Amino acid sequence: MSIEEQIKVFAAAAKAAASAVPKESVLGKTAAEIAVMISSYASDAQVFYRKGDLVNAFAAAAYGLGWLDCGGYLGYMKTAISGCPALNPAFPTELMDKLEEKTHRYQRMLTGALEAVSAAPDKETAPAAAASEIFCTVTSGLTYGETCLPKDMVNALCIFSYWYGWLDCGVRAGLFVITGDRHLFTI
Repeated sequence: MSIEEQIKVFAAAAKAAASAVPKESVLGKTAAEIAVMISSYASDAQVFYRKGDLVNAFAAAAYGLGWLDCGGYLGYMKTAISGCPALNPAFPTELMDKLEEKTHRYQRMLTGALEAVSAAPDKETAPAAAASEIFCTVTSGLTYGETCLPKDMVNALCIFSYWYGWLDCGVRAGLFVITGDRHLFTI
C-alpha cells in the first residue's frame, strides 16, 4: 500500500466509524471522545496531505487509525479493525531527513509513553485483561518498529504512530493511569 492509499483508506474508515454504545451512557461519552480524536486525525492527515507534507500526513493517519482500531477492539466504535498497514517504503528523497527525524521522535515518545503508564483496573477484571493485552501488543509493536530501523523509516514511523494511537486511546478509555509525563498523551 502506498502512503497516499493509507491516508485515503483511513479517511474513509474514519468517516464510516460510529459509536457502538448508547450516547447518553458513561461509555457513550468515552466513545464520543474517541470519535473526536479519530475525526481530528483524519482532518489533520488531509490538511497535511494537501499542503504536500507527506511525513505528517501519514503519521497522523497511522495515529488516527490506531485510535480507530483500539476503539473498535474495546467495543466503543463500530468498525472493522484493519491493523497497521504494510507500506511501500519508497519515499521522496527530499523528505528523508524529515521522515528520519519524525520516526526517531515517535520511537522516543512511544518508549516514554509506555514507561509513563500502568494498568488502572483491578487485575481480576476484564478491563485489566484488555489493558494487559494493549500494553503487551504496543510493546511488541515498538520492538517490531525498531527492527525496521534504519532501513525502512516509512514502516517504522507507521508502526510507532499506529501503536501510539492504541496506547493513547487506552489511556482515554481509562485502562491506564498516567504515572509519568502527561504531555505524552492527549488527556
